[in-house]
Amino acid sequence: MVAEPLVLLPEMMCDARVWTTQLTVLSYERPVTVAPVAAGDRIEEIASGLLSVLPSKFALCGHGMGGAVALELVRRAPERVVRLALVGTNPLSDTPQEAADREPRIVGAKAGRLAAVLEEEVLPRFVGPGPQRGAVMAELQEMALSLGADVFARQERAMQRRRDQQATLRRITQPTLVLAGAEDKVVPLKRQEFLAELIPYAEMRVLEGIGHMAMLEAPEETTEALFAWMRQPLVLR
Repeated sequence: MVAEPLVLLPEMMCDARVWTTQLTVLSYERPVTVAPVAAGDRIEEIASGLLSVLPSKFALCGHGMGGAVALELVRRAPERVVRLALVGTNPLSDTPQEAADREPRIVGAKAGRLAAVLEEEVLPRFVGPGPQRGAVMAELQEMALSLGADVFARQERAMQRRRDQQATLRRITQPTLVLAGAEDKVVPLKRQEFLAELIPYAEMRVLEGIGHMAMLEAPEETTEALFAWMRQPLVLR
């Protein structure tokens, strides 16, 4: 029997390239899809669009903004998600300060300064301090610039308006992995520990020395964690 399909949802300003290692390995034994998270002004709108095209049942892994979309998919259609992985995911809505901080980034991107906004304000927080920092930031910059300023503004706005998902977390009964980089500056470790504590039976793995971009900074460890999660039995305790 073919294992259930896996749907990967990337962080904002990322596409399938960010999942290259995981796609290669995990697709050995199951269909793997990278679904876009750029088609909509709100997380709810993005989730609605995805539910109309995704398989009837699937495993789901979201990173960052993709994690926010994953939680909205679980909130709306829990019977379709057979297992869940959340990487670098913040379950809370923006604080007033976080929402305000997005405005100058949106204005800058729309004014033709996307490269500078990414280089100065976004990407330095995305990547941990390891030896691969420069290479990962360059890869992210190239990916983000190919997606463009309109996608950046739309995704920032969607994240700015996202809902608090604490109630959703408490209702999750699927096998769940929370994968966090110990050096994550976008979603601090304490926030991800809080996320894991709210989900019954969630397993948490912390990657030491790794920032927000675990799949690029630690591709082998990330793939191994996802592989083990996909092998978990569907019936928990």
